[in-house]
Amino acid sequence: MAQGKLVFFGELLIRLTAPGKELLMQSPSLTLHVGGAEANVAIGLAHLGNDCAMVSKIADNALGRGALAAVRGAGVDCAAVTNGPGRMGLYFLSVGAGLRSSEIVYDRAGSSFAATGAEDYDWDALLAGAGLLHLSGITPALGPRSAEAALAAARAAKRLGVPMSFDGNYRTMLWEAWDSDPRTILSELIGLTDILFGNHRDLSLVLGKKFSGEGEDRRREAAEAGFAAFPDLKLIASTARHTVTADHHRIAARVDLRSGGHQTDEIDVTGIVDRIGAGDAFAAGVLHAHRAGGDAKAMAESGLALTALKHSLPGDASRFGQADIDAFHGGGLDVRR
Repeated sequence: MAQGKLVFFGELLIRLTAPGKELLMQSPSLTLHVGGAEANVAIGLAHLGNDCAMVSKIADNALGRGALAAVRGAGVDCAAVTNGPGRMGLYFLSVGAGLRSSEIVYDRAGSSFAATGAEDYDWDALLAGAGLLHLSGITPALGPRSAEAALAAARAAKRLGVPMSFDGNYRTMLWEAWDSDPRTILSELIGLTDILFGNHRDLSLVLGKKFSGEGEDRRREAAEAGFAAFPDLKLIASTARHTVTADHHRIAARVDLRSGGHQTDEIDVTGIVDRIGAGDAFAAGVLHAHRAGGDAKAMAESGLALTALKHSLPGDASRFGQADIDAFHGGGLDVRR
């Protein structure tokens, strides 16, 4: 991967979570965290020592300023985060337990970020000196203006020779809230992508063909179809998750290259504290190893470590460093002194 700053484009969100394992509104209190898919990846990579910069727009109010302070405080350059009238996007979470799954309620329509369009961003300036642009499928799902903004960013990166990573992050509720065409929009974005975070379901959506995720051979088949359909695509990374209960998942990680790939063994992740943002942590782990020149095995193992560790941490973003990844691979669970 080309060196240089890593640029992330997406919405900063305020997350409000019911305390403990309660349902929303069960008691009159909520815990606040700051997140957003792209910001989560930026924060995860910044904690691993990478030079990360956020491009976004926030509301000019206390919520917006608080979100900005949280992301900047995590080590992400926020000079390209602008502010203006409007509101911050919110989402509400009740954390699952046992056989009850977690549930999210979105309240992000008409946010300051969602109101921006392609004309609001000077990508020639924003991508100057960049080694990567990272986007996710959440931004185009917010509405037609956001979709055009995401496409403009991706087209500029291609024109400027800046590699792009893209996380499919398909959100049915967001796409169905407007007269959208996710297959066409996501197909163009993936066509401009070098590194795709997505599984067989994402490829099934854009290729109009059903793929199975059962077993390494079937997952390789989906990856090969993706490589055939999108000539510029160089790497596809994904996880396979089997949910036993809300507190116990089994997870394996996979990285596919055109010349082959690697899938890790499945690990048990138990005593889950918070699974939100685990996919973003995976992306951060893979990109960190890729940036360091790691092979498919190193990238898959780095991604698996960070996604597993994220399940132990409240909030949306990974805040672990390389020493934490090394300790995870070393298998030591005793107190580190």
